[in-house]
Amino acid sequence: MTAKAKTVTGDTAPDSINSAPTRLFSLDALRGFDMFWIMGGEEIFHTMAKATGSPFWGSIANQFTHPDWNGFHLYDLIFPLFLFMAGVSTPFSVGRELEKGKSRQQLVLRVIKRAFILVLLGLVVNNGLKIMPVSEIRFASVLGRIGIAYMFANIIYLYSSERMQMVWFWAFIIGYWLLLKFTSAPGYPHGDLTMQGNFASYMDRVILPGKLYLGIHDPEGLFSTIPAISTGLLGIITGTILKKTGLAQMKKVAILAITGVAFLIIAQVWNLDFPINKNLWTSSFVMQVGGLSLLLMAFFYYIIDVLGYQKWSFYFRVIGMNSILIYVSGHFIKWSYTNNGFFGWIGQLIGDPFNAVAMAITFVMVKWLFLYYLYQKKTFLRV
Repeated sequence: MTAKAKTVTGDTAPDSINSAPTRLFSLDALRGFDMFWIMGGEEIFHTMAKATGSPFWGSIANQFTHPDWNGFHLYDLIFPLFLFMAGVSTPFSVGRELEKGKSRQQLVLRVIKRAFILVLLGLVVNNGLKIMPVSEIRFASVLGRIGIAYMFANIIYLYSSERMQMVWFWAFIIGYWLLLKFTSAPGYPHGDLTMQGNFASYMDRVILPGKLYLGIHDPEGLFSTIPAISTGLLGIITGTILKKTGLAQMKKVAILAITGVAFLIIAQVWNLDFPINKNLWTSSFVMQVGGLSLLLMAFFYYIIDVLGYQKWSFYFRVIGMNSILIYVSGHFIKWSYTNNGFFGWIGQLIGDPFNAVAMAITFVMVKWLFLYYLYQKKTFLRV
C-alpha cells in the first residue's frame, strides 16, 4: 500500500507525496510482530536454551526476560512498543474522524471511553472475574497504563499543535527526571532510585488502593505512567509524519531512522545519571524504547508500505489485527490444554529434550490458527 492507498508489488511502488495513506499495513504487521513474543514466541527460545544447554541459545533466551531493576533486555521493548503503536494509529483514526467533522469534545469522550474499557480489562486480566476484598485487588495493569497514557496523549493531540506535542513530550520526561532526582521516599536521600526509596514507588504506595505487584512497588504503577504519556505522544508524532502529504516516503523513513538513532544515543548518555529502568519507566528508558520503536517502524514501513512487499507480513498482520483479544484470551481459554489435545502426540514422538521446543512452537501455532479463523470471519475485538 502506497501513499495513494493502492496495492503494489515491490517493483512498482511509487514514492508518492500527493495524498495521505488511508491505512498502514506496516502498523498491523509491527503490532503482530510485537504480540508474537508474548503470545508464546519467547518460550521457543527458553525451551531451546534448556534443551541444548548452549550458551548461544541461553544468551538469546536471556533477552526474553526482564532485568530485576536497572538495565535493558529486548523483552522490555514489547510493552512500550505497543503503546507507541497505539499513538501511531491516532492520526489515522482520531485524526480522520476530526477531518470528517466530528468535534473535539465528541472525540475526547471516545478516547476516555476507550481508556476506561482498557482499565477494566486490565482489572480482569489481573484479578479475574471473582469478587474479592479491595485490599486484594491489583488495580495497576499493562492495559490500564496503555489506556491512561493513550488517553492523555490523545487529548494533547486534539488540543495542541504539532510543535506543542513535541514540547509536551520533552516536558513529561524532563519533569519526571527532575522530580525523581530531587525527591525520594521519606527517610531516603533525594534522588534515591532503589525500589524502596524512589519517589514514584512511594507515591503509588500512598495513592493506589489494593495491592501492588511487588508489595512495595508496581511496574505498572500510576505515578510512572507520567513518562509513559511521552511514549504515546512519540507514536502520535510518528503517525503524523507518516500521514503527511507533500512529504516523500523515503524522507519519512529517513526522519524516523535518524531520530531513532539519535534517541538511542541520548538514552545511553542519560543512563549515566538516570538509569534505564522499565520498572520506573525512566526518561532514559523512554528514549531507549522510543529509539528502537522508531527504527522498527521505519523498517516495517519501508519494506511493506514503500516497497510494497506485503505477503511475508501476513502472519504478523493476522496477530496484529486482534492484538487485544489474544492478550486477554489466556484468562478465558486454556491454550495449553488445547495445544496438548491437538499436538501432544508430536511431543511424545520427538521425546526429550526437544519435545518442549516442539510444544512451544505448536502452542503459538494453535493461537495463530484461532486468530486466522477470526480473520477469515472478519471478527476483530475493537476497544
